[in-house]
Amino acid sequence: MSNTSPDGLGHVPVAVYACAAKAPLVREAEEQARRYADARHWHVAGAWTDDDPTLTLDTRPGWSAIAGALSTGMIRGVVVGAASHVAADAAQFAALGVLIRDRGGFLAEANTRPPRRTAGQHERRQALFEAASGWLPWTPLVPGITW
Repeated sequence: MSNTSPDGLGHVPVAVYACAAKAPLVREAEEQARRYADARHWHVAGAWTDDDPTLTLDTRPGWSAIAGALSTGMIRGVVVGAASHVAADAAQFAALGVLIRDRGGFLAEANTRPPRRTAGQHERRQALFEAASGWLPWTPLVPGITW
């Protein structure tokens, strides 16, 4: 089994999981999770779905299959289309991620939102990169710096 980090690229076996009451939503979430895994060159070892989000996670047949695949080492991670497929809120999703990590795996949400940028973030990062590289023309970007 590959030891590639779940944050990086590599041939890591993962499971795709989706749970929604309507079939089109399940298909959409599964496709989104597959694209996320493919973009990281993770190997999708299987896809499991459930159609009753009102059931607790441990009583869902699809999730039980994923838990078994994780415990046998068939997969190293689980990719979901949205956190709401496995958790009621962000805290519950984070706790589930910790539980899976304690068992040697990881949980990833196929997030399609762009990363959050703050005003002036690009300029500050550029100044830091230039300063770290020893490039001196960065001083006009940071007022009050004198050498």
